[in-house]
Amino acid sequence: MPTYEYECQSCHQRVEAVQRFADAPLTTCEACGGELKKVFSAVGIVFKGSGFYKTDSRGTSTATSAASATSSD
Repeated sequence: MPTYEYECQSCHQRVEAVQRFADAPLTTCEACGGELKKVFSAVGIVFKGSGFYKTDSRGTSTATSAASATSSD
């Protein structure tokens, strides 16, 4: 389940909540009763393994055969 971060518009206190996608978003601050808004931030995704880079799908034979054909002429 994802963790969402909310910030109170009145007291600027931040709250984290673990919620399902189907759960209703939090609307009121427990500290002061103000309105809560979701805080959106960058997602930290790390792609590991092969297949994520442009050079992973290229074969080395194409580059070397083109270079050897040019030098042999």
